[in-house]
Amino acid sequence: MQSIFLLLGLFADAISASPLEQQPLGHISTGLAEGLRKPVRGRFLHITDFHPDRLYNPGTSIDRSCHRGNGPAGYFGAEGTDCDAPLSLVNETFRWIEENLKDEIDFVIWTGDSARHDNDEKLPRTADEIMDLNAFLSQKWISIFGEEEVLQTSNAVPRMSIPVIPTFGNNDIMPHNIFNEGPNKWTKRFAEIWGDFIPEDQRHTFVEGGWFTTEVVPGRLAVISLNTMYFFDSNSAVDGCNAKSEPGYEHMEWLRVQLKILRSRNMKAILMGHVPPARSSEKKNWDETCWQKYTLWMHQYRDIVVGSFYGHMNIDHFMLQDSNKVNIDSQADGKVSIRSKTDYLESLRNQWSSLPSPPSGTFEELDSASNFGDLSEIKLAKDKRGKKKDKKKQKFLDKIGGPWAERYSVSLVAPSLVPNFFPSLRVVDYNITGLNDFAHGVDLSPREVDDTTFGHDHDAIDTPELRDDSLISPEIQKKEDKKKKPKFKVPEPPSSTAPPGPAYSNQAFTLLSYTQYYSNLTKIHEQIAAEESKNPRVHYEIEYTTNDDVYRMKDLTVRSFFQLAARIAQDGEEKQTDIVNNPATESKKKRKKPNDVWRAFLRRAFVGFEVDLNE
Repeated sequence: MQSIFLLLGLFADAISASPLEQQPLGHISTGLAEGLRKPVRGRFLHITDFHPDRLYNPGTSIDRSCHRGNGPAGYFGAEGTDCDAPLSLVNETFRWIEENLKDEIDFVIWTGDSARHDNDEKLPRTADEIMDLNAFLSQKWISIFGEEEVLQTSNAVPRMSIPVIPTFGNNDIMPHNIFNEGPNKWTKRFAEIWGDFIPEDQRHTFVEGGWFTTEVVPGRLAVISLNTMYFFDSNSAVDGCNAKSEPGYEHMEWLRVQLKILRSRNMKAILMGHVPPARSSEKKNWDETCWQKYTLWMHQYRDIVVGSFYGHMNIDHFMLQDSNKVNIDSQADGKVSIRSKTDYLESLRNQWSSLPSPPSGTFEELDSASNFGDLSEIKLAKDKRGKKKDKKKQKFLDKIGGPWAERYSVSLVAPSLVPNFFPSLRVVDYNITGLNDFAHGVDLSPREVDDTTFGHDHDAIDTPELRDDSLISPEIQKKEDKKKKPKFKVPEPPSSTAPPGPAYSNQAFTLLSYTQYYSNLTKIHEQIAAEESKNPRVHYEIEYTTNDDVYRMKDLTVRSFFQLAARIAQDGEEKQTDIVNNPATESKKKRKKPNDVWRAFLRRAFVGFEVDLNE
């Protein structure tokens, strides 16, 4: 049985309250220019952690935040250091986006930290500076994707040709990490700064807590911008997601209702935020009560959520949320070195080494089944041949939550624009099957969407969500029978007759692959020094794609990530060496061949930057 329901005991005061008053997304204004019927491209941009710094000065010391003194700070940034990003890098990045991606993407996910760090005691940050830097980046997005819509009054106002969805980072507030319950000065000011990105009917919601929802393919796909500051373990102004008085509790309730509304409208959702839900023996980012609720929500709404995207950690990786896992001992979050980042990645690998191991040929058989109907007919344990290996396959599938590995959910963490290593950005491709008649920038009402296109008809949104005691193990049930049961609202799972969601089975909106781009500033700075260029430029090149010869991911479904994680966790293959020590008896020594997938994962985590892992 799924031990995640142990978490219900943590929420003794929790979800018995009535749901927050929320309106269905319905006929919302997306802030897009009217009449821009651009076709859906099936591609979006994820970019994070700009950390622009107006005080950055080329040729200064990296020990003085690249603000003063003499040192190696380059024109476009001090790659491999803790210095923030000069405006030259920011401006060039937006130029590259405009020239290479403007007409190729459907929306932008911008996951926070859009101000410099407060790491220079002689030049402390100010609240006005933080807001000014965020306004600066906002105007950059408007300069690329803004359109002028001429109103009847002949006044020209900027409107966005595609959605740009921002979120709070832990350095977008002051002091950093500390975000009080809303409404507060930050939610009020950012409602103005991000006014072109937040749908008009979501402004009140945003001011209340810094979260909102945008329909990026109207009537079909929404992006939910989470305010992870209320989940962040380092935010001492709040205390988790258990007590009704906490904004984290309110935020999780809001998320639950939003996903329920989307299910009732036969829509799908992408989740985004700044701080990812890292949880391992080496690192814990979220308060435990928030992580457990989030993991439960993702499991119960696995028919709705397409994927989740985060930043903050500056290293490229992913994490699996296991709906069976609870009570992992973790250390507090804090600033980490390259060595500790490596320790964290190794802790993920250790976690993945305990993933259920499939019998030979299991994934090949599953991959050969092209659709839900094919997979639903697989009854491995009841095969007429009665072979033992088929029972092993069924036991494995039971462990991972069925053929689509529905026990798990995945969070993707993109590396940063700020050149702690090399500056980077990511373009994600998704399935647009059946979307030929849709366009971003077209405001559709729900009744204009054919409900039969989306599969199972779910319950109405005002149907009460009751605790599902059938999912609780007998051991837990006995303990709870001895005490008064708390009244929890656990989200209903997908209908037993509903097909798997796009995170699990390739269909419309399933993530197919991503291309990771980076800019090798070391080479660019060497060229600047050699050529003394008067007009230096930044260019981004492909570092890797998820379907390359190393990762070999046919799509970005949860099962594909499960398989990749298992490959990363494998020991190196045994390789027999030459005869050693005792030629007479021809004794041979075996050694492990390095795991090339793990080595690639580690190298890519640091965006191809050469780092000393023994630091």
